[in-house]
Amino acid sequence: MQTVTTPAPPDPELVITTRPARLESLDALRGFDMLMIAGGGAFISLLHGKTGLPWVDALAEQFEHPAWHGFTFYDFIFPLFLFMAGVSLSYSLSSGVARGLSKSTLYSKVAKRMLILILLGILDKNAPIDLFDPAGIRYGSVLGRIGMATFFATLLYLNISLRQRLWTVGGILLAYYAALFLIPVPGYGAGNLTFEGNLVGWIDRNVMPGRLLQKTYDELALTTQLPAFCLTILGSVAGDFLRRDSAPLKNLILFGLGGVALGLLWDLHLPINKHLWSSSFILLTAGMAFLMLALFYWIIDIRGYTRWAFFFKVIGMNSLTIYLAYRFIDFGKTSRLLFEGLYKHLAEPWHEVANALGALALVWLFLYFLYRHRIFLKV
Repeated sequence: MQTVTTPAPPDPELVITTRPARLESLDALRGFDMLMIAGGGAFISLLHGKTGLPWVDALAEQFEHPAWHGFTFYDFIFPLFLFMAGVSLSYSLSSGVARGLSKSTLYSKVAKRMLILILLGILDKNAPIDLFDPAGIRYGSVLGRIGMATFFATLLYLNISLRQRLWTVGGILLAYYAALFLIPVPGYGAGNLTFEGNLVGWIDRNVMPGRLLQKTYDELALTTQLPAFCLTILGSVAGDFLRRDSAPLKNLILFGLGGVALGLLWDLHLPINKHLWSSSFILLTAGMAFLMLALFYWIIDIRGYTRWAFFFKVIGMNSLTIYLAYRFIDFGKTSRLLFEGLYKHLAEPWHEVANALGALALVWLFLYFLYRHRIFLKV
């Protein structure tokens, strides 16, 4: 690792750290998010129609993605993770600059991480992967998007101010909005936001190599990268609030409320759509992420209520581990082998619910074992 003898931070604000280098609330929030990804959301969805309680059914419906336009809480899970990657980035980059690391060293570290995440993402989406059929490989992935978003946010963070980052986000979202409505798609014209005729799908079909998840487009391919990057940039802004401001909670709440309001207002013309990562979707989910972070920060880091968060912290400190483990380890099958003898006496519709709950318990115990032995997979 290359270091310099005389620190020369590109921006003095990067080295002003008034709070602990690791936020308990961020680990807990990351754990909550990963729990929803690693089976928690599926478990809640399985409750639909089982209890006879309208509020349970309404909650379960929030864990199903809309077919096209629209929004449910489940749509928020991945954007929240991108946002938290930006929060962590604020802490890690400011720490690196304070230790005297040069820009080139920091770029190199983040670039290597990006490449590793892209490769892991390709493996995750294609295993067992056929290297002799590159046209059949899906190159877009959750992990790849996280890696690229973090690298892009790093370039901005080390070279422009917080205010300029906000202007950059605004410019990207407006440019993306204009492109969707002004650039004509052959055979469909401009401003077509249907499943078949949108600009995103046309670019993916003509530019993106390999296999597209939805055949006519891929929500993790090329076109939606830039608006998605905005979530990580805004996360870095939230990280700066937490790291530098004397009263960060106020800014987190204000930005949260503002993002939600602007996203809902923009939805009147540009529909909130996770598949397109529309600008209104980005603002809505960014606003929600600011508010969720504010809530966890207030409860855990300000009020000091930490014991309840341990359950989530165990998951959050090994987020990459459980994301990959859930892909390659069949926790559901193990749950059936261990617990079916108990839950088979329940009414048949409850079997899948009980099995999903058993799988979640196994996931947490697996991560708790790693936590107790201080085993953490980091990239």
